[in-house]
Amino acid sequence: MIKIQNLSFHYKASQPVYSGLSMDLKPGNIYGLLGENGVGKTTLLKLISGLLFPNKGDVSTFDFEAKKRYPEMLGKIYFLPETYTLPKIKMSEYVKLYASFYSRFDHQKLAEYVDVFSLSKTKKLSEFSHGQQKKWLLAFGFATNTELLLMDEPTNGLDIPSKGLFRQLLAEVADDQKTIIISTHQVRDLENLIDPIIILEHNQVLLNNSIEEISQKLKFVLQENKSENTLFSEQAIGGFLCVEPNSDNTESKVNIELLFNAAINNKDLFKKIFING
Repeated sequence: MIKIQNLSFHYKASQPVYSGLSMDLKPGNIYGLLGENGVGKTTLLKLISGLLFPNKGDVSTFDFEAKKRYPEMLGKIYFLPETYTLPKIKMSEYVKLYASFYSRFDHQKLAEYVDVFSLSKTKKLSEFSHGQQKKWLLAFGFATNTELLLMDEPTNGLDIPSKGLFRQLLAEVADDQKTIIISTHQVRDLENLIDPIIILEHNQVLLNNSIEEISQKLKFVLQENKSENTLFSEQAIGGFLCVEPNSDNTESKVNIELLFNAAINNKDLFKKIFING
């Protein structure tokens, strides 16, 4: 589906975002793309969709060179950006303008999603609140039925009930033929859906593994005191929530926030455990 080989990219030559990055992303997964501000999460989504061009290396999407932005490739991609401006038109006009770019667009599903999100069919999109605009773009994106769905901070601007609806619809549209990549800081909104987890650090990948692989190598436990093996801990009621190497094959639920903090605070060790190990 997506093949990245020896990718190098910079906005300024003295400040590389990526240098020699390689990874494969496969169908049937909802990838969680995590990282601190400025590490290149949005940049990676734009490189995959051909909105940015590599300085060196290759990005292949559906066996197309992404930077060439062939119509056959673009028709298989829906990219929901973090920031956007919607035109002063009604949703029906928006559909007339853009739905034809997607060969598998499902008008019936769009109507269902609009009802689920309780969106007005008579107001202009520019008159919607920020949260309503986000819900419209999500509804339209799900209705495109594209094989690749790229989403940059999709839960920003959504209230709590809408986040629940988003998770419900995301689980509904996901299938073995789709690749979904979600860049987010709001991991608690999505922790039961995203798998595998990719953690980016400046100019490197700290983690690109499934939840199963992570739970085999790390354990997430509540204990009275931290131990010398603790990679990261957070004080909680009853003791400390700890991330530790899973040397005794303990079964535990992966806590993605703790995982992220453990990775950022133990970069070399994480590379040894997951990348080189």
